[in-house]
Amino acid sequence: MNSHCQFSDQELPLSDQTPSSSASGNEIVDGVPAPEGPTNLIDTDYQIGQDNLTANKFGLSFDLHGKVFTISALVIVFFVVTTLAFQNEVEPVFSSMRDWLTSNLAWFFMLSADIFVLLCVGLIVSPYGKIRLGGKYAKPDFSYTGWIAMLFAAGMAIGLIFYGVAEPITHFSNAAGGIVAENGLRTDSAPLGAASGDSAKATQLAMAATIYHWGLHPWAIYAVVALALALFAFNKGLPLTMRSIFYPILGERIWGWPGHIIDILAVFATLFGLATSLGIGASQATAGMEHLFGIPNNNVTMVLLIMGITAIALLSILAGMDKGVQRLSQINMILAFLLLVFVIAVGPTLYLVGGFFKNLGAYVTNLPALSNPFGRDDRGFVEGWTAFYWAWWISITPLVGMFVARISRGRSVREFLVAVLLIPSIVSIIWMTAFGNTAIHQVVADGFQGVENAALELQLFVMLSQLPFSSITSFLGIVLVIVFFTTTSDSGSLVIDSLAAGGKINAPRVQRVFWAIIEGVIAIALLLGGGLTALQAGVISTGLPFTLVLLACCYAIVKGLMSEPRN
Repeated sequence: MNSHCQFSDQELPLSDQTPSSSASGNEIVDGVPAPEGPTNLIDTDYQIGQDNLTANKFGLSFDLHGKVFTISALVIVFFVVTTLAFQNEVEPVFSSMRDWLTSNLAWFFMLSADIFVLLCVGLIVSPYGKIRLGGKYAKPDFSYTGWIAMLFAAGMAIGLIFYGVAEPITHFSNAAGGIVAENGLRTDSAPLGAASGDSAKATQLAMAATIYHWGLHPWAIYAVVALALALFAFNKGLPLTMRSIFYPILGERIWGWPGHIIDILAVFATLFGLATSLGIGASQATAGMEHLFGIPNNNVTMVLLIMGITAIALLSILAGMDKGVQRLSQINMILAFLLLVFVIAVGPTLYLVGGFFKNLGAYVTNLPALSNPFGRDDRGFVEGWTAFYWAWWISITPLVGMFVARISRGRSVREFLVAVLLIPSIVSIIWMTAFGNTAIHQVVADGFQGVENAALELQLFVMLSQLPFSSITSFLGIVLVIVFFTTTSDSGSLVIDSLAAGGKINAPRVQRVFWAIIEGVIAIALLLGGGLTALQAGVISTGLPFTLVLLACCYAIVKGLMSEPRN
């Protein structure tokens, strides 16, 4: 969910010091503590970083996986140069690519997401749910309060701020027979058909469809990767990397080209997923600045904004300000909470409280129909929204999955899955209800059409303009986007660098600098090469092959859990 997950190796319990050993004598790789209690450790001679290239040139140190880094960097640089050099030519290419992929493969993304949900539910009710991540006697690294707070933080991001108003009001308008959104959606984009003349039904369909995109399905996608990473790192003694998940399938070959390809795909997917988040955030921030201060909302402003925020992220990386960035992240979470409480308090409060339960009921009622991948009449909704979302969530799984895995050692599989599925989903439902239902109420009860007619990136600010202190709250919304933008770039560069450095989490900072720059440059290239359409095309095309990786991951999880002692 393009989620905001700010973390560093300094503040989470996984150290990257010298390897430790378990009681059985098996060596535990860097960054992963030995299991506590009986587990089925994987016996491998691989040492983290053993295939890395190291150098110290011009006062800069390098420690990177030659094949993964080189191939990833060269392909990405080629993509950026080509996109920037041929902006006019690539825009129709991106548009055609998005349309073809969503028209032909939306069912594949939807079916895959359904599989992830079913796997999570199946593991919750199965005997494997008793297995503890880190061994039978492993103790959680965080209290329930701290752990739940961090899971809550993982659910708050640029996406919720951008789509909190835009998605519910767009679905409502389409279902009610109103305008068609300005993001390329067809007239059949109403979720589960139209509800012309029935605003109550249109509201329930709109909110059910919105929650479907921010509820169980995306968090099941994240949970699968997070569970796999935690299982194979904390119970099997392998590095905390994507390739480790596939040991039950590939064996020792994960240290060769099959593993290299997995990590390369993870780098591509994460980069484009982050670039999509950053591009969407930039478009909303510039729209807000024009709305408040009259600053032109154009490509020049967006490029300058991305460059400026990327520069802030670079300063954070170079100065080693991980704790400072985390404090900023925590402040941002508080500001997001205050904005949420403000909207509920000064908006139609009773309507929102009742709306939460109505929305939850509508979501549960319509979930089977919304998640059905075949025979849909609302293809505009499926192709224009769901396929894009699922590809976006899948692309960002290495970032969110690694964060959730690192904070969840000591939890049972059942405890882990229930919390990861439910807590962020509830947060998302509350957020979407507060912002989405407030906007819909302005249209239905107050007759205010401005929020419907505004561009997607401007709809939050138009909705806030109808509430007290709109200048302050709109400015707060811009600040939230910018800070989420900065901390997400910082976190993303850490995860991508770990993938491209053979699993090391304390690689030289210059490498994180490179990836932070690349994230910003890709966002700029996609925005200039076609805006939202290009962002969607990029994330869908990289999310597609990575979906296959996640499906294989499901099999690996089951095999890994089956080999664990359960007594």
